[in-house]
Amino acid sequence: MSKRVLVSSLIGAVVALGGVAAGGLAWALAPTNPSVENGSARYVAPSDDAAGSITFTADVTDDNNIENLKVVAWPASSKLDPTEAELRHVDSAKCQAVSDEAYRCTYTLKVTKAEAADLAKGTWYVSALATSTDGGTKFVPRAATFEVAAH
Repeated sequence: MSKRVLVSSLIGAVVALGGVAAGGLAWALAPTNPSVENGSARYVAPSDDAAGSITFTADVTDDNNIENLKVVAWPASSKLDPTEAELRHVDSAKCQAVSDEAYRCTYTLKVTKAEAADLAKGTWYVSALATSTDGGTKFVPRAATFEVAAH
């Protein structure tokens, strides 16, 4: 075998291996999508002594850190149905790591007596958008449901 053929073969093998390595690196760097599970929400009406609240809690997991969990509560009667793009501009839950890949996230909105009087009665939904530090996202249009009762 001539030196020219041998060198060409070696260069071809190096290029092929480099392409496989680069493809593997690109795959390894692709964002993973977090998961949002066990979402629950509840409404506590204000009393004479204290404000009420709307509280949403969920477990968020990802193999990277969670950057944030955006949350919005909305009455079913409003027909709002927020989108993933709209959730990028709402309040964030507070998330605390419970393991290397799991977080417990809680969002609490205080409700005064005056605000409670204006809340739509009936079914409400919570929409959530989790974002990991590698850019992966998970949008959950109806992460939880709760009721606001008439008083």
